[in-house]
Amino acid sequence: MPPAAGDAAASSVGFCSCFSVENGGSYDDYIDGSGNRGCMHCKRSDPSSSSSCYSCSSLWLDLAPFKDSEKLQRVITASAKGFSIGAGLKGGLALFSVLTRLRRRQSSASSRKFEDFSNKEAITMAIKETIRYGLFLGTFAGTFVSVDEIIGALGGHRRTARWRALLAGLIAGPSMLLTGPNTQHTSLAIYILMRAAVLASRCGINSKRFGRICKPLTWKHGDLFLMCLSSSQILSAYILKQESLPPSYKSFLNKHGGKDAVILQGVKEIASGLPFSNLEAIEKFYKTTGVDIKLDPEMKVPCSIVHGNQGCLTHVVSFFIQAYKRALPVYLPVYLIPALIVHRKGLLERPYTILGKGLLGTARSSLFLSVYCSSAWMWTCFLFRIFEKCNIPMVAMGTFPTGLSLAIEKKSRRMEISLYCLARAIESFCTCLADIGYLPQSKNLKRADVVIFSLSTAIIMHCYAQEREVFRSKYLNVLDWVFGVPPPPCETPRCKSS
Repeated sequence: MPPAAGDAAASSVGFCSCFSVENGGSYDDYIDGSGNRGCMHCKRSDPSSSSSCYSCSSLWLDLAPFKDSEKLQRVITASAKGFSIGAGLKGGLALFSVLTRLRRRQSSASSRKFEDFSNKEAITMAIKETIRYGLFLGTFAGTFVSVDEIIGALGGHRRTARWRALLAGLIAGPSMLLTGPNTQHTSLAIYILMRAAVLASRCGINSKRFGRICKPLTWKHGDLFLMCLSSSQILSAYILKQESLPPSYKSFLNKHGGKDAVILQGVKEIASGLPFSNLEAIEKFYKTTGVDIKLDPEMKVPCSIVHGNQGCLTHVVSFFIQAYKRALPVYLPVYLIPALIVHRKGLLERPYTILGKGLLGTARSSLFLSVYCSSAWMWTCFLFRIFEKCNIPMVAMGTFPTGLSLAIEKKSRRMEISLYCLARAIESFCTCLADIGYLPQSKNLKRADVVIFSLSTAIIMHCYAQEREVFRSKYLNVLDWVFGVPPPPCETPRCKSS
């Protein structure tokens, strides 16, 4: 293939082709302190003698490796940055959770005393979780860089380039145990597995060998379909079998689902064909809210259980307003904390632009979550009214189109959200299958989440080192910041083959 325009321009002025503009190079970086030209990658004073991208990378990888002090510094830096990201993200979320809890303190002395005790426990737990997640990501980053450098030093950076990051990511994976030896992270492991699958599929799409097989994965609205599929399982489990969901996620759904446990129990009983056991409790609940209602034990649809004396449409509108207020505190840390980490330099130069985008993103994502929760009750009520009955298949069908609300989100965020929900849905679905005996529970493999996470991080780190083009730029920026910029882009197999 003919050389790129950037390579030709670099060669014409005596620069090494690995430092072309296409590869992210800067001509200013070729000038050393004494005014001599030198390639920062191959460390040579006469880069013009290196006519190919491959030879330059080979010299950088084999003849001029990092010094021992530089390797140690890279390990320490990666560990510190990993710790800061883990502690920052988890600590930020914990801080908002604690602040929300503090606002709910009751006015009576006895309740205040109880709340103070609970809040102290919550703060202590938040600090512990923050440190654990900081240690988890810090150890992961430090372990990956250490293994990467050790293998490179023993076997040669170029000779081990194809598999070194794969093995380093696999060895670094068990760092997850630092979050707590008895704490299962099945949802997180499945989510990372989904992310690894997406990266692998992108590699397959670009591959001549697997391009046709992976072609269906390029479907434009695949993210919406995955979200609809996930919503059907998650929201059905929220109503019918909450014990199949992780405790933290169950708490999240109970908060944003906006319905008391007695109401959900009533809907569960009518959908499962069981006799009502708590109609009086539901009536008493509505009475505390100022609504006097008498429920019919022979009802066919649970609309009066769900929204009392309100009509279905009126309930959706009023529920949406309350749901939006609940969603705003959720997305503030999601947008503001990454802005402080990823756009830390730009925040000083153009704070209003970055903060404005963060607030706009917060408003947009809050709209998505509120529409998602509101439409769940809207679609189920709509379906129950049409067919004049309520059963488990109807609940699953009614919650399926709820995922269409994801279209409100930015296109770049849709796949992230759908994969996150898909991981939760898979975990819930497998738990349901195990409970009814269709999926035997393994007694030998107690920490399957660590195994899945390790395999997934091996794939992700391999793609990071060898197939960087399958990552979005914002993720590459974060990975480069934590792990240190990897070998020049021209070292990747595709670039070398071209």
